[in-house]
Amino acid sequence: MAQEQAVADTHETILEVRDITVRFGTTTVLDGLNLSVHRGEILGFVGASGSGKSVLLRAILGLVPRVSGTIIMFGKDIDRVSDAERVKIDMRQGVLFQHGALFSGLTVLENIQVPMREYVRLPKRLMDELALLKLELVGLPRNAAHKYPSELSGGMIKRAALARALSLDPDIVFLDEPTSGLDPIGAAEFDELVAQMRDTMGLTVYMVTHDLDSLLSVCDRIAVLGNKKILVEGTVDDMMASEEPWVKAYFRGKRARAVVRRVPERTS
Repeated sequence: MAQEQAVADTHETILEVRDITVRFGTTTVLDGLNLSVHRGEILGFVGASGSGKSVLLRAILGLVPRVSGTIIMFGKDIDRVSDAERVKIDMRQGVLFQHGALFSGLTVLENIQVPMREYVRLPKRLMDELALLKLELVGLPRNAAHKYPSELSGGMIKRAALARALSLDPDIVFLDEPTSGLDPIGAAEFDELVAQMRDTMGLTVYMVTHDLDSLLSVCDRIAVLGNKKILVEGTVDDMMASEEPWVKAYFRGKRARAVVRRVPERTS
C-alpha cells in the first residue's frame, strides 16, 4: 500500500529546516523554527491565517531572505553549494503557487514548458511531447494545451499548474493552498491526484493547506505552525490527541466534527 511505502521511506530526510528565523522590519514571523520532511511522504503544513506558512515555503525556496538558520535539501546545505549544484537542486523541486500563478500570456502548453526552457535545452518537438504527457498525467485533455489560463476553470488551472510543477520530474513538490477556490468535489479530486502522483512517481509532497479534508484524507504527517514555531507534528491521531488549544479547536472543534466523521479510517 502507498502509506506502507511512505512509512518505509521515512528513514530518509529529503528536506531539513534548522533554526530558521525570518523577519520583516521589526516583525519576526518565524523564530528558530525546525522541520523535517521525509522521502515519499505527503506532509500537510497548517496554521492560523497570517502565521507564516507561506513565508516558510518561500524561505525554503529562496524567495524570502532568512535572518538565520540552515536549509538542508537532499543532504546539502543550500547556502554552501556551488551555483551548478544549486541549479541541480532547483531542478529536483516543483512548485505550485497559490491560485496556480500561470502566465496569462502563455498557453497551457507554454506554461508547462517554462521550467524546461529555464533549465534544459531540448528540441521544440520533444518539449511539446513532454508537456503533453504532463498534461495527460494530471488528467487534462490534450485540447487544453493551446488554451490560455483565462479560458480554464479553477480546477483546470490547478491541474495545469501541477503539470508545470512536474515538468522536470522533481523529487519534491511544494503545494501552496492547492485546493483553495475549488468546490468540495474538485478539491477531493485534486487530493486524489496528488496522492496518485506520490504513489506512481515516488514524489515527496510538502502541502501548505487550510483544507481539513486534505489533511485528514491524504497527508501522512501534519505539522502545525504557531507562535513562530512548529507547535505539534505527527499523524492525524496525534493531532486528534493534542491538547494544544489551536490544534484542538482546529481538529476537534464544532466545524471539524462533520469532516472528521466522514473521513474513512486508515487501513494498516
